[in-house]
Amino acid sequence: MNFPQKSLYFGAVLSLLTFWFGTWLKKKTGWAILNPILVSILLCIAILKLFRVDYASYEAGAKYIGYLLTPTTVCLAIPLYKQLSLLRQNLAAVIIGIFSGVMASAASIFAMCLLFGLNHTYYVSLLPKSITTAIAMGVSEEAGGIVTITIACIIITGTLGNIIGESIFKWTHLDNPIARGLALGTSAHAVGTAKAMELGEIEGAMSSLAVAVAGLMTVIVVPLVTGLI
Repeated sequence: MNFPQKSLYFGAVLSLLTFWFGTWLKKKTGWAILNPILVSILLCIAILKLFRVDYASYEAGAKYIGYLLTPTTVCLAIPLYKQLSLLRQNLAAVIIGIFSGVMASAASIFAMCLLFGLNHTYYVSLLPKSITTAIAMGVSEEAGGIVTITIACIIITGTLGNIIGESIFKWTHLDNPIARGLALGTSAHAVGTAKAMELGEIEGAMSSLAVAVAGLMTVIVVPLVTGLI
């Protein structure tokens, strides 16, 4: 059963259909664990295994969706533009908050690598886990990391942030929309921003800002800390 490989756009169609199904399932059940991205990934893996489709054949079609990654990231500036006055009023707190998130991410990766005895290659592969893929791939490659591991960690980080972010806000009684948006964008990049936009317009705008600024800060921070392991 290998007929799907004959279609050039099989990968793109499969990705879109499984994501659509994941979105429908999430709305139908309301369960946070049924994140559309997570559902799509699991279904794609299952279908590829069932039909014995190798990854290269899937990627031949799925790569067309990847072309949209960069313009989609740029489009995150739109909700931020609508909240410029709010940003100006809280600029210092916003910058400090994002910087704190970037440093906390780097420190946690450093501590985890020491704890589990991971070597330099894995260390630099994990460092950009909380920023958008468009930036993280270049950061990981430049630092000597394994890009595929970086991408996998980015997906896991973003999906986890999307799933548990709102619950953490409730547990910690974090009601400030600016803080919630910055937290999601800094820790869970564009996938977290999708959740932030669900929470509100201000959350979405601040999360969009955090994605861009955290990415730039990470580009600066990573070369400074790569020599620690």
